[in-house]
Amino acid sequence: MTEAQASAGRRDGAGTGRSAPGTPCWVSLMAHGLAATQEFYGALFGWEFRPGPEQLGPYARALLDGREVAGIGQLPPGRQLPIAWTPYLATDDADATAEAVRHCGGTVGVGPITAGRAGRMAIASDPTGAVFGLWQAARHLGSAVTRVPGAPAWNELVTRETASVVTFYETVFGYTDEAVVSADYDHLTLHVEGHPVASVHGVGDALPRDRGPHWMTYFEAADVDDAAARVVELGGQVVQPPREGPHGREATVADPEGAVFTLVRSTGAHG
Repeated sequence: MTEAQASAGRRDGAGTGRSAPGTPCWVSLMAHGLAATQEFYGALFGWEFRPGPEQLGPYARALLDGREVAGIGQLPPGRQLPIAWTPYLATDDADATAEAVRHCGGTVGVGPITAGRAGRMAIASDPTGAVFGLWQAARHLGSAVTRVPGAPAWNELVTRETASVVTFYETVFGYTDEAVVSADYDHLTLHVEGHPVASVHGVGDALPRDRGPHWMTYFEAADVDDAAARVVELGGQVVQPPREGPHGREATVADPEGAVFTLVRSTGAHG
């Protein structure tokens, strides 16, 4: 994943600082207990927080060594939505991309709305129900750092089979893909301008019934085993214990509210 990770925050070539359209540029979590959730991730990743746009309620941006890496917001009282990390895919026109999502069989659940002076956003889902965000950057360009411990490392769509959904993403975002040629491994990498930015993994009947198709956010960890143990100490749980995966040493864990994410020590990422 080393080359792929290097492109995870890929910016355009026009000097605007914006991520190239289709690139995952931000990850965000909506939780019930904002303060407790910040405490968990602060202890796990060393994040500090400052207030962000509050168009959808209380929201804070997480900082790693002073640089923005992720966002955590608070769900309105009584809203029983799934607690999950959501990647935001860059777009130059959130309204046009939202219309393309609808035209291609997806759903737009929120927006597009303007988030103060930060940018314009929407929350959508693909035809299988996997939720993702759209981000049209203004002042807020997205994650300022990737591939270092405590920062986002990668995003992967976990779905039943890649063939049934990849056409949606290619049509809406203009991705090209590179498949793993294997009879028993359904996996492909999505590219923007020839650079890998995300992946799609078809897991068949291994897809969690309680979650369905979903985007998985990977966070870099200096030591995956230690970080997984720390998750448990902080009130979370280990969903899949540390193991050697295709991207490096990894473990799938959940925070105290049940938001699932993967810890990864990417091959060659730390020098």
